[in-house]
Amino acid sequence: MSTPDAPASARPPWAEFARGMTAPERAATKPEALDDLLVLDCSTGNFAGLFASSILAEFGAVVIRIEPPGGDVARQFSPDGLQHHGTGLAYLVEGRNKHHVTLNLEDPEGRLLLRRLAGKADVLIETHRPGQMDAWGLGYRQLSQLNPRLVYVAISTHGQFGPRAASPIPDHDLTNQALSGVPYVTGEPEGPAGPEPHAVPTRQGNWAGWYFGGAWAAFAAMAALAWRATSGRGQLCDVSPAEAEARMADYGLHWYHSHRQIWERGGAFNPSLYPYTLVRTRDGYAFLAGFSDPNWTGVTNIMGRPDLRERFPTMRDRTAAEKQPEIHREIEAWSSQLTSHELLEKVMDYMLHKRGPGTVATARVNSPKDTLDERHWWERGVFQHVEDPHYGRLLLQAPPWKMSRTPPRLKWACRPVGADNPRIFARYLGLPPSELQALRARGVI
Repeated sequence: MSTPDAPASARPPWAEFARGMTAPERAATKPEALDDLLVLDCSTGNFAGLFASSILAEFGAVVIRIEPPGGDVARQFSPDGLQHHGTGLAYLVEGRNKHHVTLNLEDPEGRLLLRRLAGKADVLIETHRPGQMDAWGLGYRQLSQLNPRLVYVAISTHGQFGPRAASPIPDHDLTNQALSGVPYVTGEPEGPAGPEPHAVPTRQGNWAGWYFGGAWAAFAAMAALAWRATSGRGQLCDVSPAEAEARMADYGLHWYHSHRQIWERGGAFNPSLYPYTLVRTRDGYAFLAGFSDPNWTGVTNIMGRPDLRERFPTMRDRTAAEKQPEIHREIEAWSSQLTSHELLEKVMDYMLHKRGPGTVATARVNSPKDTLDERHWWERGVFQHVEDPHYGRLLLQAPPWKMSRTPPRLKWACRPVGADNPRIFARYLGLPPSELQALRARGVI
């Protein structure tokens, strides 16, 4: 007989219940979803591969990060060349939860050791030029014969086949972004007088191409593992970060295909929704949205400008390319007199007290400092301090998922180059210290 639900009056508020179920600070007391997996990250100079293995590691997989004996070039990627105990800031973020070993894959002995590790692995991630691992005898064709259950994730800008797959151009984030088409629609539009120096295709500020590619690669690996659970067989996963970002380009490609209309850069303007934009405030910028007819009514009510509702009454009126700049000027003439917080207070007052129709949204555009100052994010465990024996006290982004049964977690930060050679090679290959010393002397590890 089932237990009846507690009366509504006895139940905790939803936010309290959700926090009790998913609180990140209790993640370490719960099982890990992927703790039975062994992952080999053979990526080189590529944060798509590093991000993919970070996701798997956060969910509990044992990830062995394989670098060349001198360390991966990705350790050098850092603003102004900053190094923290010999490691760049970007690598400190994505070295998390990984066991770091060294192997020289240019050397036949190094390749043999990787083959032995692959025979025990569940997932292998690589970002070499297409065909390079195969030429070394370490591609999916060879390793799947050795280990039919292996999920092999190959990440490359142009993919593993196609006219440009053998291109000598390496996989760089900006290459991926450029080929996706997203930078073309990002940035300020050309003015009536023609292009200005700042009105050019603009890359996304972070390594979006790499990070999209890494996220889709992790997704593919987990889908392949789910199928392996019933079939007993692994598979090859071919992931292009350029294609991954193109998948995020919403209707732009379809708009051209269906109507031969090219989505040009709009800056603060949007061809399908307006206002759905960034506006200047007294202390910076804020996002403001109220694009449907009822929501536009809400915006004009908050502004105290019913005349704007009468001048631009329909969505078609507001999305017309020649009218959006005029609307934007009117909104900014009002918003620039307010701080972002004052704008938020006006919107919240309108919404909470139901002072009129429509739903209006706003948010301050945060700098990194502003983001770290947000009490809300700290309350949710978005950031985490890690005390590392080598790197000291670090602040890192925590896993974004909050889960009640098998939550991800940040267990440690980065490790120095080859820090885990003795333990990993002893555990998985049975190599004693004397043999490791000899391999090191020969330049194999």
